[in-house]
Amino acid sequence: MKQHKDIALSVDSKSRSYFSDLVSLTKFKLSFTVVLSSVLSYLVVSSLAFNWPTLLLLAIGGFCITASANALNQVLEREYDSQMTRTANRPLVVKSITVSSAVLIAGLLGVTGILLLAAINSLVAMLGTLSLMLYAFVYTPLKRYSTISVAVGAIPGALPVLIGAVAHSGTLTLLGLFLFAIQFFWQFPHFWAIGYRSFEDYKKAGFELVPYHPVTGKVDSKIGNSSLLYSVLLLLLILGAYHVGMISLIAFISSVVLALGYVYYSWRFAVDISKNTATHLMVYSFFFMPIILFTYLIF
Repeated sequence: MKQHKDIALSVDSKSRSYFSDLVSLTKFKLSFTVVLSSVLSYLVVSSLAFNWPTLLLLAIGGFCITASANALNQVLEREYDSQMTRTANRPLVVKSITVSSAVLIAGLLGVTGILLLAAINSLVAMLGTLSLMLYAFVYTPLKRYSTISVAVGAIPGALPVLIGAVAHSGTLTLLGLFLFAIQFFWQFPHFWAIGYRSFEDYKKAGFELVPYHPVTGKVDSKIGNSSLLYSVLLLLLILGAYHVGMISLIAFISSVVLALGYVYYSWRFAVDISKNTATHLMVYSFFFMPIILFTYLIF
């Protein structure tokens, strides 16, 4: 009887281990966050007059697309992930999942996601496919050659909110493009803060994500100015949206306050570039997008 229990525990332990590997391979938390932004965008554009089947197709299809892109990213970067502390325990690095299995999983998820999004409308499926292709096959390899990859990666990073908007409207709208632009500009201060904190890891693995001085090898302080520039552009975007009547007065005031906070932390990062100011900016950035989307949803 004890032997049967031991076998059961062993099988259960293995299944949990493989499940955790799948969670890691697909970057479940990140994928969930991306899907949340897409769903919130859909709810904002629909003014909560949503269709349950469409919402479910968007959530599940969007998750599959994002999970596929994340898995392909790890397939393509497995050799470099082994050189960075924060990625050294990923399943493809420790070989707990084979490359062929990871490619198969990514393929199944990608095809499933595209088909589910196509059930909403063709433009949603096209944008989902574009997001997958840009992230996995343009942004991922470009990271090793140029810091322009940050701008390229910001496109698939912002597409989920546009996909959410198009899922309701069936076409590109000014509101959808506004939400896309907000998420696009938001990513630069967000990434530079993370990039500064992880600079040594990126440099060790050969990623050209964060600009640095060729002689001293230190991070180029211009990323602080870049962060401030994009946070100011984000603020101006909100002002423009209110000027054309796209958002209500309460939503405008709330989002301006949030944007001013982003400008403040970006300014601190610009005038005193350090791990301390980078951490403050990074933490603020994590809360910024979901709160601003909830703001537009409520008001």
